Amino acid sequence: MAKGKKAPVEKNEFYTIEIEDLNVDGDGVGKIEGFALFVPGTVPGDKAHIKVINLKKGFGYGRLETIIRPSKDRCESQCPVSNQCGGCQLHHMNYEAQLSFKKHVVEQAFKRIGKFENLTVNETSGMQNQYHYRNKAQYPVGNSLQGENIAGFYAKRSHRIVPIKSCIIQNQKNDEIVQRVLGFMNKFKVPAYNEEKHQGYIRHIVTRYSKANDYIQIIIVTNSKKLPNEEQLIESLSTIDKVEGILINTNTEKTNVILGKDFRVLLGKAHIYDNIGELSYRISPNSFFQINPEQTEKLYNKVLEFAALKGNETIWDIYCGIGTISLFLAKQAKKVYGVEIVKEAIIDADFNAKHNKISNTEFFVGKAEEVILEKFKQGISADVVVLDPPRKGCEPILLETLLEMQPEKIIYVSCDPATLARDAKILAEGGYKVEKVQPVDMFGFSVHVESIILMTYCGDKRK
Repeated sequence: MAKGKKAPVEKNEFYTIEIEDLNVDGDGVGKIEGFALFVPGTVPGDKAHIKVINLKKGFGYGRLETIIRPSKDRCESQCPVSNQCGGCQLHHMNYEAQLSFKKHVVEQAFKRIGKFENLTVNETSGMQNQYHYRNKAQYPVGNSLQGENIAGFYAKRSHRIVPIKSCIIQNQKNDEIVQRVLGFMNKFKVPAYNEEKHQGYIRHIVTRYSKANDYIQIIIVTNSKKLPNEEQLIESLSTIDKVEGILINTNTEKTNVILGKDFRVLLGKAHIYDNIGELSYRISPNSFFQINPEQTEKLYNKVLEFAALKGNETIWDIYCGIGTISLFLAKQAKKVYGVEIVKEAIIDADFNAKHNKISNTEFFVGKAEEVILEKFKQGISADVVVLDPPRKGCEPILLETLLEMQPEKIIYVSCDPATLARDAKILAEGGYKVEKVQPVDMFGFSVHVESIILMTYCGDKRK
């Protein structure tokens, strides 16, 4: 549409549209006289009747009214609240189409953000079973408009809680846990936390499940150090099969961050154990651990494949968490160093190395960019570097240090194709070549995708 030209559609009016593409949020994209409209719940190939609900400069948003002609990639959602809950965006798309979409997202990120041309992206590595795959859940707790205590997940683009009795991607034990907590709250009149007034007690219910032994850990996040009638809560939850630990986490901050710093064990253990391949890991309640065990093993095996270790390599595992990737690599390397900002995670990493009888690892606590620079100045370099940063990607100073270090290989694991492509571009400008790109579906039914790339050093292009 030409600049300054009036939009060919009007707000609150109805239109018929052909869906041509998906944006990164999973919304269908169609055009009316060249004017782009984003329509959640649609699939490329759909012909849909929509209502325009919002107009912006150059584009707008539509609400799906009816499907006139369904796409070949459309399927019936198995989730009763998929059109309300913001947790998943692709329930109406068949799984093969989801995998293709995720590959396309990675391709477009490398092309548009990384400025890589003619880069081959492998087909997305998919799951055998897309249901009940998550080993961790975080349920916000609040009140309905009628004042009832509810728990579920946030609605799309809001903090309004959609009550959920059963989630098809979460562990099935969670259903009983959530209902027992709500029952306890109702029986003893324990109010849910109100984030606007900063009043009430229970903020979140967090669970972590171990596939290795079928145990589950329950964390109740509260707005106070003491929870009224907590003995009765322990009594109710402790009869659930294979509860490994029940913990209280105190978070009194006015924040959207779920967990506070202080944990208190009400029953059982503070940690839970799980396996990836042949390795066993102890996981602290605030430590990061991948949420999809089946796909995590595929992901880490791909890291090992990309590293192609011969036994004499020194490795830096940056953002190492509890040492999951570090220990995977250590058995085939000379030495593995790891760095992580969360102290409890490094305590777990040291424990996990001893627990798995691995002696060639060394872990450091601190900001990755500061620790790597300091250790590099002290003479600690690497042949292979593994990066697995949070969604925001790597700090520029860290990438600069790696360009000075010049490891032979950099293996970058990322949950955000945009920041991955951005950082890969910086490394490529400093002499690295992207050799392989492998998307892995860790988050079925959602738009999110994990990616792993291999970059090799080809010479300093900055000189």
